[in-house]
Amino acid sequence: MIPTVPLDSPLLEVCDLKKSFGSRHALAGLSFSIAPGERVALLGPNGAGKTTTIRCVSGRTKPSSGEIRLAGSPIDSPHARSAIGIVPQEIALYGDLTTRENLVAFGKFHGLRRKALKDRVEWALAWTGLDDRADSMVQSFSGGMKRRVNLACGVLHSPQILLLDEPTVGVDPQSREKIFSMLDQLNEQGTSILLTTHHLDEAEKRSDRIIIVDQGRVVADGTINQLIERSVGSSRMVRLRLDRPLPQLLSAPHADIGQVGNDRLSTRIDKVSTGLPILLEAVRQQGYDVSDIEVQSPSLHHVFLHLTGHELRD
Repeated sequence: MIPTVPLDSPLLEVCDLKKSFGSRHALAGLSFSIAPGERVALLGPNGAGKTTTIRCVSGRTKPSSGEIRLAGSPIDSPHARSAIGIVPQEIALYGDLTTRENLVAFGKFHGLRRKALKDRVEWALAWTGLDDRADSMVQSFSGGMKRRVNLACGVLHSPQILLLDEPTVGVDPQSREKIFSMLDQLNEQGTSILLTTHHLDEAEKRSDRIIIVDQGRVVADGTINQLIERSVGSSRMVRLRLDRPLPQLLSAPHADIGQVGNDRLSTRIDKVSTGLPILLEAVRQQGYDVSDIEVQSPSLHHVFLHLTGHELRD
């Protein structure tokens, strides 16, 4: 077991990580850290280096150069390896075994024996909500249920950090909520989490910090509010639908109003409480009534497009 890490010190440190596959540079000097108990989302377009990063940290891929440390120890040391949990994107279960038999098998892989193994298997059945399916064959399960068992198999040894590569791919919204409820329980118990996801809403709602990578490098690192302020800014987009078409563009104090359609206007305002009343009054004074209004806050989606120039699945 690795030593306890102070909350103000990094648990995981990735320093100038590089990885090449032939002439292709998957990682080109990637660096970041994760604090004890922190939830971090790793985002990037396809091919940006997310999965390679997860595989390097988990020990499944050897980096070309750079350092990875867990609580100050090299990541390839035995006690560091035992403190890592990994749940890959591909479901890795034995379909012809029951839920309990899968948990026992993976528990033994993690070095659990006798009472410790029995206790953790019982915990996992309760944690996944599959107590009543303990003796059912996993091959008969839905995709969401398999994901839950797969997740349990990766944390039976109580890792201090959990690596998740697309943990909710291919599951329905209810299963996604159940999986993240399970992860919340782990995090409340002190487990750090590093996940990759194509669901921006998952990253925004379910992480303390977001790291965006592109072409094998970190291009942004911070909370969602920090990323918005540093990239697209915090102004709101306001769209108005008017009661009749516009013969020309309108003007309002401190607002650059652009025409979207014959009867629609758009502009940005910095502060809704003061800017929106001024905008509506300017429209009214020029003889128009507003039939509909939309106020759009900047989001992680806007940040991602601004920083990478790609949709998440490009």
